[in-house]
Amino acid sequence: SDVATTIVYKERGASIAALPWYWAGAILPPTGSAAEERLGTHALRYRIDLIYSTVSRVEQQWQNWIRAGDISYNGWMPSPAICVEALEKYFPPARSGWRALLHPVARPTEQALAGISFSVQPGEAAAIVGPNGAGKSTLLRILATLILPTHGRAAIAGYDVERQPSGARRQFGYHTGGDEGFYTRLSARENLSFFAAMNNMSRAEARARIRLTAERMGIAGELDRQVRTLSTGMTHRVGLARAMLHQPAVLLLDEPTRSLDPLAAADFRRLLKDDLVRQHGTTLLFASHTLSEVAEIADRVLLLEAGRITAYDSPRGVCVATGAASLEEAITRLARHSAPAEVQP
Repeated sequence: SDVATTIVYKERGASIAALPWYWAGAILPPTGSAAEERLGTHALRYRIDLIYSTVSRVEQQWQNWIRAGDISYNGWMPSPAICVEALEKYFPPARSGWRALLHPVARPTEQALAGISFSVQPGEAAAIVGPNGAGKSTLLRILATLILPTHGRAAIAGYDVERQPSGARRQFGYHTGGDEGFYTRLSARENLSFFAAMNNMSRAEARARIRLTAERMGIAGELDRQVRTLSTGMTHRVGLARAMLHQPAVLLLDEPTRSLDPLAAADFRRLLKDDLVRQHGTTLLFASHTLSEVAEIADRVLLLEAGRITAYDSPRGVCVATGAASLEEAITRLARHSAPAEVQP
């Protein structure tokens, strides 16, 4: 019971029940007891069947308690780290003048995502590519629990981002190349310490994580400077450090190397692929306009066009499917043949 999440009961080599460990006491009497002798195989199986029928009714509830990466209840296979099903997002149309006052109550008719579905397995790196306005940032913001989907479902490590946002937030780190949201009059170290505390880290753990992450990101010498005195690229590195500070199982990045100089960008790509993904098994989903970066990091490429998925395959698979010699050529061919988005009536 100290390590097991599920106990499987077998009879003659066949599984007859798979139950949470904490129900074992309700089924089996103590070994060697008189009760055990009086309880025959058929009676045991009858009791298991009764409780197993209850398990089937509450299966969905206790499945959510199993950690990310554990085996699933039904198929005994790793659960997806990221799961998106029929996800749709509509926004109210942009207005100017006095009509902008109606924006909070306006009907959402501008389609950003058109019922997309995909999954990312644990330890996999997936890239989102597509033109501006394709829905890349909208998708990442939904996964990061910053906005709600209009329809459909999205889950991070088994936690529904709409119904279980607190559980989902504990599983991922999120970084965007835009506004970092730092307290600019505080030092980088003080900012990182604050966000570490928000992730329920002890002071000792926070100090160790900040030191390790700062060395990885090349900001160790800048930790005690006020954030407002840092360059744009250095502030971007601090933001990336914040996303990785609590060692999340899933990393969501929106244009992660934007504002980084070429050498820093190359170092960061190696950090993502070699350290986080390959060595530590972190699941990575990132959006990028740099196709060479995508080809270097991504195991699979998700091409979004007008809120729809037009391709989801390995970089080599996308090239083979389109008969292109390079990923850039393949993306160009797919984009030209994609259909325009529909507008909700």
